[in-house]
Amino acid sequence: MTANRQLRPAQNDRELRLWDVRRALVVIFAAAILTASGVFFGLVLLLDFREIDSTAKLDAKTLFDLVKLSFGVVAGAGALVALVVAYRRQRVDEAGAHREATRLHTERFSQAVEQLGSDSPAVQLGGVHALVGLADDAPDDSLRQTCIDVLCAYLQLPFTPDPGDDPAHQEEHHRYLALRTVRHTILRLIADHYRRPHGTHRSWQGRSLDLTGVTIDCDIDLSETHLVGGEVSFNGATFSGGEVSFAHTTFSGTKVSFDGATFSGGEVTFEHLNFLSGGGKVTFNGARFAGGKVSLEGIYV
Repeated sequence: MTANRQLRPAQNDRELRLWDVRRALVVIFAAAILTASGVFFGLVLLLDFREIDSTAKLDAKTLFDLVKLSFGVVAGAGALVALVVAYRRQRVDEAGAHREATRLHTERFSQAVEQLGSDSPAVQLGGVHALVGLADDAPDDSLRQTCIDVLCAYLQLPFTPDPGDDPAHQEEHHRYLALRTVRHTILRLIADHYRRPHGTHRSWQGRSLDLTGVTIDCDIDLSETHLVGGEVSFNGATFSGGEVSFAHTTFSGTKVSFDGATFSGGEVTFEHLNFLSGGGKVTFNGARFAGGKVSLEGIYV
C-alpha cells in the first residue's frame, strides 16, 4: 500500500517572509523617530512650554549634555539594529526548526506507510500505531490531516469476506480475523481521538474524516462528545455489526453525513443529539435501513 496523498512542499515548509535588512532598518528608524517626536511634542504641549530660551553662549554643562545626548542617540540606534538582527535570527531559527521537524515527520511517515502496506497483519498494526503517533506529534494541521487520510484510505481498501471457519479455509479465516483486527484498531483509535475535547493534546476534532464506503462491523463510541468543526463522512458505508453510538453528542459546526449508507446489522444510536448555533448537522439522504437497529430519539436543535 502506498499513501494516496503525497506531502507537498507547501505542507513541508513554513514560508519565511522577511524584509530586506536595509528596508527593515529604515522602517524601524523612521518609526523610532516618529515615536520620539510624538512623545517630545506631547510633553511640550502637556507642560505648556511657551518658548525655548535661546542663548549664543555654549557653557560646559550644555556641551556635556550634548555629548551625552549624542551617545544616547548612537546607543539607541545600535539597540534598534540589534533588535532587528535578533528578530531576523529568531525567525530564521524557528523556520529551520520547523523544517527539521517536518523532515523527521516525513521520514517517520514513509516508514509508517511502508509498514501499513506490509503483507503481515502484525506489521500493519505497528504501522497503524506509528501513523496515529505521527498525527498526534505533527508540527501542523496539514500533516496531521495527511496521517488521518492514510488511515481512512486503508479502511476504504476492499477486503476478502470471511470464508467461514471451515477447516478447508482455516488459513484464510485466520488471515481475515487478523486483518479485521487491524481495521477495528483504526476505528477504535479514531473514535478515541475524536472523543478528546477540541484544542486539547491528541484531539483530532476539526480534522476531516472520510469513511466513505467503509464497512463498520465493530463498536465505535462517540457518545457524550462535543464535536467542533470539520466533516465526518460515512457516505456509502455499511453498518453490519457492533454498536455505533452518537448518544448525547453535541454538534457545533460539524457535519456528519450518512448519505447512501446501508444499515444492515448492529445498532446505531443517535439519541439526545444537541445541535448548537454553529451550524452542525447530520444527514441521511438515500440511506437504506435493511436490518439492525437505528435509534433516533430526543434530538435537540
